[in-house]
Amino acid sequence: MKHQDMINEQRSLWVFGYGSLVWRPDFKFKRSKVGYIQGYKRRFWHGDTFHRGDIDMPGRVVTLVEDDDACTWGVAYEVTGSQIEESLKYLNVRESECGGYITKWVEFISREDSHTPILALTYIATASNPIYQGPASPEEIAAQIAVCKGKTGHNIEYLLRLAQFMKRYCPEVEDDHLFSIEAATLALVPYLLVSKQMM
Repeated sequence: MKHQDMINEQRSLWVFGYGSLVWRPDFKFKRSKVGYIQGYKRRFWHGDTFHRGDIDMPGRVVTLVEDDDACTWGVAYEVTGSQIEESLKYLNVRESECGGYITKWVEFISREDSHTPILALTYIATASNPIYQGPASPEEIAAQIAVCKGKTGHNIEYLLRLAQFMKRYCPEVEDDHLFSIEAATLALVPYLLVSKQMM
């Protein structure tokens, strides 16, 4: 079955977010669940020339990279009825047109019911994207994040809100990649300045 046909046949649809969607979905939904997907690791390897950076100074945002031994925690949102078309129209602009992400189906496992996987739609940026940044050290990524700002806000805000989500809702999960970049960024930017940028 074609990708779009699968979407069209859904009476309800789950959308999995692992970046800014975990704290700012900005679309109407029926309910949400915290959980994870397996076979992917979250990495700050994608460039952003709209939301958290610009053409001259691209920001760094997360994408998913295939890894059989990894899992990525986030939030899945269930949309139903007219919410399906409305949310996908919004996300197509936010994630695909402005962010360069493509859609993919994944199996989401919620914390409250780990025995029943949920088929969910998610957005992934691949290495074929022109603004894909690729791997770098935590210090290099932090240096880039510390100075970038886009139409949605500072790149630092994006990083810190994602780290905050993980610490609050997934405290048992050690996300070394995320937390090492957070630590490197806070070492570069005074705490009071960071607080102002998140307001």
